[in-house]
Amino acid sequence: MKKILVVISFFILSATAVKAQTQLPAQYQELVKKLSENLPKNIEEAEKNSNKTNSTSLIDFAKSMLGIPYRYATSNPKVGFDCSGFVSYVFSNFGFKVPRSSREFSGTGKTTTLENAKVGDVLIFTGSNSRVRRVGHVGIVYSIDDEGIKFIHASSGKARGVTITPLNGHYKTRFMKIVSII
Repeated sequence: MKKILVVISFFILSATAVKAQTQLPAQYQELVKKLSENLPKNIEEAEKNSNKTNSTSLIDFAKSMLGIPYRYATSNPKVGFDCSGFVSYVFSNFGFKVPRSSREFSGTGKTTTLENAKVGDVLIFTGSNSRVRRVGHVGIVYSIDDEGIKFIHASSGKARGVTITPLNGHYKTRFMKIVSII
Protein backbone atom coordinates (compact mmCIF):
# COMPACT_ATOMS: atom_id res chain seq x y z
CA MET A 1 0.00 0.00 0.00
CA LYS A 2 2.86 2.37 0.83
CA LYS A 3 4.38 1.71 -2.59
CA ILE A 4 1.14 2.64 -4.32
CA LEU A 5 0.93 5.88 -2.33
CA VAL A 6 4.54 6.66 -3.26
CA VAL A 7 3.76 6.00 -6.93
CA ILE A 8 0.67 8.23 -6.83
CA SER A 9 2.59 10.99 -5.01
CA PHE A 10 5.37 10.73 -7.55
CA PHE A 11 2.92 11.12 -10.47
CA ILE A 12 1.39 14.19 -8.84
CA LEU A 13 4.85 15.63 -8.27
CA SER A 14 5.81 14.81 -11.87
CA ALA A 15 2.70 16.51 -13.23
CA THR A 16 3.46 19.59 -11.15
CA ALA A 17 7.06 19.52 -12.34
CA VAL A 18 5.99 19.31 -15.98
CA LYS A 19 3.89 22.46 -15.55
CA ALA A 20 6.80 24.23 -13.92
CA GLN A 21 9.56 22.95 -16.22
CA THR A 22 10.73 26.45 -16.86
CA GLN A 23 11.22 26.90 -13.11
CA LEU A 24 12.87 23.53 -12.35
CA PRO A 25 16.62 23.32 -12.82
CA ALA A 26 17.72 20.91 -15.56
CA GLN A 27 19.27 18.49 -13.06
CA TYR A 28 15.88 17.95 -11.36
CA GLN A 29 14.13 17.54 -14.69
CA GLU A 30 16.62 14.80 -15.55
CA LEU A 31 16.12 13.15 -12.13
CA VAL A 32 12.32 13.10 -12.58
CA LYS A 33 12.77 11.61 -16.04
CA LYS A 34 15.07 8.81 -14.74
CA LEU A 35 12.76 7.99 -11.82
CA SER A 36 9.69 7.81 -14.03
CA GLU A 37 11.48 5.38 -16.39
CA ASN A 38 11.92 2.92 -13.51
CA LEU A 39 8.33 3.04 -12.28
CA PRO A 40 6.08 0.03 -12.86
CA LYS A 41 3.94 0.40 -15.97
CA ASN A 42 0.76 -0.27 -14.03
CA ILE A 43 -0.56 -1.03 -10.55
CA GLU A 44 -0.78 -4.80 -11.26
CA GLU A 45 2.97 -4.86 -11.94
CA ALA A 46 3.62 -2.92 -8.73
CA GLU A 47 1.51 -5.37 -6.71
CA LYS A 48 3.22 -8.36 -8.33
CA ASN A 49 6.63 -6.96 -7.41
CA SER A 50 5.38 -6.23 -3.88
CA ASN A 51 4.22 -9.87 -3.51
CA LYS A 52 7.64 -11.10 -4.67
CA THR A 53 9.27 -9.02 -1.98
CA ASN A 54 6.84 -10.37 0.61
CA SER A 55 7.45 -14.02 -0.34
CA THR A 56 11.22 -13.45 -0.47
CA SER A 57 11.20 -11.79 2.95
CA LEU A 58 8.94 -14.53 4.32
CA ILE A 59 11.25 -17.29 3.07
CA ASP A 60 14.36 -15.48 4.30
CA PHE A 61 12.77 -15.20 7.73
CA ALA A 62 11.72 -18.88 7.69
CA LYS A 63 15.21 -19.91 6.58
CA SER A 64 16.72 -18.08 9.55
CA MET A 65 15.08 -20.73 11.76
CA LEU A 66 16.64 -23.78 10.09
CA GLY A 67 17.76 -26.24 12.72
CA ILE A 68 15.42 -25.09 15.50
CA PRO A 69 14.29 -28.35 17.10
CA TYR A 70 10.91 -29.98 16.68
CA ARG A 71 8.73 -29.60 19.75
CA TYR A 72 5.13 -30.81 19.75
CA ALA A 73 2.44 -28.14 20.34
CA THR A 74 4.96 -25.29 20.37
CA SER A 75 5.37 -22.13 18.35
CA ASN A 76 8.26 -20.51 20.16
CA PRO A 77 11.67 -20.32 18.42
CA LYS A 78 13.44 -20.36 21.82
CA VAL A 79 11.87 -23.73 22.64
CA GLY A 80 11.04 -25.30 19.27
CA PHE A 81 8.24 -25.69 16.75
CA ASP A 82 5.72 -28.22 15.63
CA CYS A 83 4.76 -27.94 11.94
CA SER A 84 1.78 -25.61 12.29
CA GLY A 85 3.50 -23.64 15.03
CA PHE A 86 6.36 -22.93 12.64
CA VAL A 87 4.10 -21.93 9.71
CA SER A 88 1.84 -19.76 11.86
CA TYR A 89 4.86 -18.11 13.52
CA VAL A 90 6.40 -17.22 10.16
CA PHE A 91 3.19 -15.78 8.67
CA SER A 92 2.22 -13.97 11.88
CA ASN A 93 5.53 -12.11 11.79
CA PHE A 94 4.36 -10.53 8.53
CA GLY A 95 0.94 -9.54 9.84
CA PHE A 96 -1.05 -12.47 8.41
CA LYS A 97 -3.75 -13.96 10.59
CA VAL A 98 -3.40 -17.70 10.12
CA PRO A 99 -4.55 -20.70 12.13
CA ARG A 100 -2.42 -22.42 14.73
CA SER A 101 -3.45 -25.99 13.82
CA SER A 102 -2.55 -27.83 10.62
CA ARG A 103 -6.16 -28.95 10.09
CA GLU A 104 -7.43 -25.37 10.03
CA PHE A 105 -4.95 -24.41 7.28
CA SER A 106 -7.00 -26.31 4.69
CA GLY A 107 -9.76 -23.68 5.10
CA THR A 108 -7.38 -20.71 4.93
CA GLY A 109 -6.24 -18.70 1.92
CA LYS A 110 -7.03 -19.52 -1.68
CA THR A 111 -6.75 -23.10 -2.92
CA THR A 112 -4.40 -23.51 -5.89
CA THR A 113 -2.64 -26.36 -7.70
CA LEU A 114 0.93 -27.62 -7.62
CA GLU A 115 1.29 -26.42 -11.23
CA ASN A 116 0.41 -22.88 -10.10
CA ALA A 117 2.35 -23.02 -6.83
CA LYS A 118 4.36 -19.99 -5.77
CA VAL A 119 7.11 -19.56 -3.22
CA GLY A 120 5.37 -18.79 0.07
CA ASP A 121 2.30 -20.99 -0.55
CA VAL A 122 1.34 -23.47 2.18
CA LEU A 123 1.46 -27.20 1.45
CA ILE A 124 -0.98 -29.35 3.39
CA PHE A 125 -0.31 -33.04 4.02
CA THR A 126 -1.82 -36.01 5.81
CA GLY A 127 -0.26 -37.10 9.06
CA SER A 128 2.56 -39.65 8.87
CA ASN A 129 0.15 -42.38 7.69
CA SER A 130 -0.76 -41.41 4.12
CA ARG A 131 -3.66 -43.92 4.02
CA VAL A 132 -5.52 -41.88 6.63
CA ARG A 133 -6.55 -38.91 4.47
CA ARG A 134 -6.80 -36.40 7.31
CA VAL A 135 -4.70 -33.23 7.54
CA GLY A 136 -1.77 -33.64 9.87
CA HIS A 137 1.19 -31.64 8.53
CA VAL A 138 1.96 -28.28 6.85
CA GLY A 139 4.97 -26.58 5.28
CA ILE A 140 5.81 -23.50 3.21
CA VAL A 141 6.92 -23.67 -0.44
CA TYR A 142 10.61 -22.73 -0.27
CA SER A 143 11.68 -23.00 -3.91
CA ILE A 144 10.44 -24.13 -7.30
CA ASP A 145 12.91 -25.11 -10.02
CA ASP A 146 13.65 -27.81 -12.61
CA GLU A 147 14.04 -30.36 -9.83
CA GLY A 148 10.57 -29.57 -8.45
CA ILE A 149 9.21 -28.03 -5.29
CA LYS A 150 11.09 -27.84 -2.01
CA PHE A 151 9.39 -26.79 1.19
CA ILE A 152 10.49 -25.61 4.61
CA HIS A 153 8.78 -27.11 7.65
CA ALA A 154 9.23 -28.33 11.20
CA SER A 155 9.64 -32.07 10.87
CA SER A 156 9.12 -34.65 13.58
CA GLY A 157 10.91 -37.19 11.34
CA LYS A 158 14.59 -37.80 10.82
CA ALA A 159 15.52 -34.09 10.83
CA ARG A 160 13.70 -33.44 14.14
CA GLY A 161 13.47 -29.71 13.48
CA VAL A 162 13.06 -26.97 10.90
CA THR A 163 14.38 -28.30 7.60
CA ILE A 164 14.01 -28.04 3.83
CA THR A 165 12.63 -31.09 2.03
CA PRO A 166 11.87 -31.91 -1.61
CA LEU A 167 8.22 -32.66 -2.42
CA ASN A 168 8.72 -36.21 -3.60
CA GLY A 169 8.38 -39.80 -2.41
CA HIS A 170 6.94 -39.92 1.11
CA TYR A 171 5.63 -36.35 1.09
CA LYS A 172 4.17 -36.62 -2.43
CA THR A 173 1.94 -39.52 -1.27
CA ARG A 174 0.88 -37.48 1.77
CA PHE A 175 0.13 -34.30 -0.22
CA MET A 176 -3.49 -33.13 0.06
CA LYS A 177 -3.75 -29.49 -0.89
CA ILE A 178 -1.92 -26.21 -1.48
CA VAL A 179 -3.18 -22.76 -0.49
CA SER A 180 -1.97 -19.22 -1.21
CA ILE A 181 -2.00 -16.82 1.70
CA ILE A 182 0.22 -14.05 0.34
